[in-house]
Amino acid sequence: MNTIERQINVTYRHLVRFTDGVFSPDNLTLRDTLADRGDSGIHRGLVVMDEALCRAQPGLVEQVNRYFDRHGDRLKLVCDPMQFEGGERTKNSYFHVSEIHSKIEMHHIDRHSYVIAIGGGALLDMAGLASSTAHRGVRHVRIPSTTLSQADSGVGVKNGINAFGKKNFIGAFTPPYAVINDFDLLASLSDRDKRNGYVEAVKVALIRDREFYDWIASEAEALAAFSPEPMRRLIRRCAELHINHIATSGDPFEFGSARPLDFGHWAAHKLEQLSEYRIRHGEAVAVGVALDVIYSRRAGHLEPGAADRVLALIEQLGFELFANELLHEDESGTLQVINGLEEFREHLGGELTITLLRELGQGFEVHEMNLPLVIASIDELRDRQAGREQTVIPARA
Repeated sequence: MNTIERQINVTYRHLVRFTDGVFSPDNLTLRDTLADRGDSGIHRGLVVMDEALCRAQPGLVEQVNRYFDRHGDRLKLVCDPMQFEGGERTKNSYFHVSEIHSKIEMHHIDRHSYVIAIGGGALLDMAGLASSTAHRGVRHVRIPSTTLSQADSGVGVKNGINAFGKKNFIGAFTPPYAVINDFDLLASLSDRDKRNGYVEAVKVALIRDREFYDWIASEAEALAAFSPEPMRRLIRRCAELHINHIATSGDPFEFGSARPLDFGHWAAHKLEQLSEYRIRHGEAVAVGVALDVIYSRRAGHLEPGAADRVLALIEQLGFELFANELLHEDESGTLQVINGLEEFREHLGGELTITLLRELGQGFEVHEMNLPLVIASIDELRDRQAGREQTVIPARA
């Protein structure tokens, strides 16, 4: 056989910066991020924003415009910021990706220019797909605006949209040029969205960092009350653990069959789909983590007391551990959530690989799931929820 083979090594810089008031005129974080290549030219940017964020912070669009005007010697905003609906709906069609492509072409955004996305994880996923496919890759800067995206999805390397009823079916692995976490952007979130990212921190702590898990447990009351300093520390450490995994796992673009940081996600992704995305990602992950914690205990991997502590912590942070969608059946009478196992395997291909818990802070992988144990775990979650509801004292008339 006549063969030519070479090894191609590509190095990426993964930069995450933390700040407050990123669009305050005197805050140089964004300017220095875009203009850090040592040349004195003007750096062009196209800004994409989350409509819900713009409504919640009415002056934000004008702040963005003023920021680029203030730093016009180094930066140029090529047009008014584009606004798109946030949440999973923005990922359910290719239309928004095409709209961004159109603006990239119209305003001559090239591979030395920037697409800057400001919003939650779904918007960042969609805008990241647009930037990674235009010109085979325009520099993309993410400015996440939710706890979930600042702690988890926004600091990752995945971009994508949903298709064929499957989450993230169309997408690409493209590391962002930079991520800027601005804690001020979290101020206008509802309580539901503020806690949404907490469970990703619990997840990564459970499989990677016992000390971080113990800290979350010790600060659970303050976190549930959204105390700013514990929230900041949780976001920063969660982001750091995710970045460490991307940089050191040896498989940042998931060429293998495992997604260890997706502990609890095989069921979560299916629950989102079954609820038509009424269940938020963090809420679905809370249920999925609880399910796999109980399964780990029932399979004899995890000590019962440890499992109980995890479930209690997730509830203390404000999450429900059960969703009615867990009981939805298909025409054959099979629980539909079970199909999430095959969809999870199919997304990467190869052998089914699920992360379970051996002890707090230590995950391990299995390649099959005992379906009767999965169903028993679902039943336990249902019974736990029913028991909690029965203990609620009704309000007096």
